[in-house]
Amino acid sequence: MNPLLNKLQPYPFERLRRLTAGVTPNAAYRPISLGIGEPKHATPEFIKEALVAGLEGLANYPATAGEPALRAACADWMQRRYGLKIDPATQLLPVNGSREALFALAQTVIDPTQHRDVGGPAVVSPNPFYQIYEGAALLSGARVVFANSDPARNFAADWSSISEDTWATTQLLFVCSPGNPTGAVMPLAEWERLFALSDRYGFVIASDECYSEIYFREGADAAPLGGLEAAAKLGRHDFKNLIMLTSLSKRSNVPGLRSGFVAGDASIIKSFLLYRTYHGSAMGPAVQRASIAAWNDETHVVENRALYRQKFERVTPILASVMNVALPDAGFYLWAEVPQHICGGSDEAFTCELLAQYNVAVLPGSYLAREANGINPGAGRVRMALVAGVDECVEAAERIKAFIQSQSV
Repeated sequence: MNPLLNKLQPYPFERLRRLTAGVTPNAAYRPISLGIGEPKHATPEFIKEALVAGLEGLANYPATAGEPALRAACADWMQRRYGLKIDPATQLLPVNGSREALFALAQTVIDPTQHRDVGGPAVVSPNPFYQIYEGAALLSGARVVFANSDPARNFAADWSSISEDTWATTQLLFVCSPGNPTGAVMPLAEWERLFALSDRYGFVIASDECYSEIYFREGADAAPLGGLEAAAKLGRHDFKNLIMLTSLSKRSNVPGLRSGFVAGDASIIKSFLLYRTYHGSAMGPAVQRASIAAWNDETHVVENRALYRQKFERVTPILASVMNVALPDAGFYLWAEVPQHICGGSDEAFTCELLAQYNVAVLPGSYLAREANGINPGAGRVRMALVAGVDECVEAAERIKAFIQSQSV
């Protein structure tokens, strides 16, 4: 067996199952889960219809690069969303969701034969983070270095905590904007700093943007800034050493479709296509047909965003009255601090007691982070995914409020 598999840690939801295995939820309440970030809004009918219409393509092997019509639809969306002109033939590839692409990209760009004197090449990740970043790095033969988020700076990653020696051995930097779990969006100045570091040391930046279409403000500048958009604003039109990854899962409520795309540096896209050709990761024809329909329509995205906006407008004030939590920049998570007088501020104990007494599931924040520089930046926080219906999310918030108040007397 591949010995690198031994470096992988249990996934957060596996740890959650272990944590709550002995907990008996209060049967007086119907179960409500805010623990898993799986979209629960209905999949638009026109996407289902396009999927069915594409079934005739099952008789053919799909091309790894995808149908020209799909690449064109993705490029057209980039033009509408970010004002960017992307060459669909050389700067874009369809992928089976951003998760598999994040993993595969690391296998493509990491050279494990380098920097063996320091334990291999470095992959830098924000902390807390999406655990695929860590697994992708470890299975590529790299080591992971974490940049902790700073609550005092809207949970921005503290890139200054990464030493120059580490940057010099870095081959890949994962960024997530809007962030999971914090919802923080990276501003242009932060992008400019990372581009400068990439130019100096030659590492690739992988920009995970799967939450980009769930945001709460309105107006011309409401939509979160994207990585390629930031590069273009700074005159970096070749997108050197930059790849963005996005997905239909959250945008269009089709997590089971497993569809997204990557775009950016043409030289990296060329190598990524070669890797994927051997990896056998071509997207099925029916999924491509449904994806074309989804990328070409914005009406359902606006409606989806309005549902999330309604939930956050109603839920956030309820929770903010009893704990430290605020509306995020974007995304569908609340990143809440456990009050110190509740369960001693322990995110694990809070999770267990809330489930036992009020039958609401949340995810301990410490499961989404690693100890770095002497702290686990997720400890003492819980992630709440507002993916269920409006009424269900409001009910969950009222129960959490009641739980905290009951522990405060």
